[in-house]
Amino acid sequence: MRDPRCAFTLIELIVVVGTLAMLAGLTISSVGAARDAAKRAACASNLGMMAKAAIAYADDHRGQFPWASRRVNGELICWDFITGKDGTVRPGEMWSGYGIVSVMQCPAFAGGKANWKDNPFTGYNYNSSYIGKVEGDPGKRTGPARISQIRDPGRTALFGDGQYGSGANKFMRAPISDRTHDASAKSVRLAGTQGFRHGGKTNVAFCDGHVESLAQPYQYGGEEGFTAQDCGFLSPDNRLYSGAD
Repeated sequence: MRDPRCAFTLIELIVVVGTLAMLAGLTISSVGAARDAAKRAACASNLGMMAKAAIAYADDHRGQFPWASRRVNGELICWDFITGKDGTVRPGEMWSGYGIVSVMQCPAFAGGKANWKDNPFTGYNYNSSYIGKVEGDPGKRTGPARISQIRDPGRTALFGDGQYGSGANKFMRAPISDRTHDASAKSVRLAGTQGFRHGGKTNVAFCDGHVESLAQPYQYGGEEGFTAQDCGFLSPDNRLYSGAD
């Protein structure tokens, strides 16, 4: 017969169950944190490869970075995808030519309804205010920037985690209108914000090829409520977009 003195009391049983539940919670939390960290690292690696591909592209095109978007012979050519005359979508010349298609998807981005012109969403956007150029955008410049024009490559954003209120965006915008480079309306700029989806941080690839995780989302002009939750600009002015001091 079992010695009743060896049996658990109700209090002891509650303590054991509570301890096991706490340990399980800690394990799940640790696994979740590790998974998020892995996604952040994979995203940073993707952006680094994209930046290097864009630099290689510029080297092969007389120092000029790719267009953000323009029409050529009836096709809509964007920095990431090309929409043919028949409406079919294929990888853009930069990605298909430099083997980058496989990394053009942020592992932490689930998508959204703002897939531009029926292009696949990737979760990434391209600095269209100062580096790329969207054909027809207001502003005096007529084409993409050249490598030689970037005053501070290590502090000028090239690609990043694109996101705004309705989902995906592919054209990164600086917060302040600039008549020379990008004089787009505020609504256009607000659609070009970054997603701070990696534990409250956003990954950014700069024009020298290095990648950083930034933690401070800036509202438009310092006014609360203009940008969507977990979205914002990289700086309160255009300095991280234009490379200005």
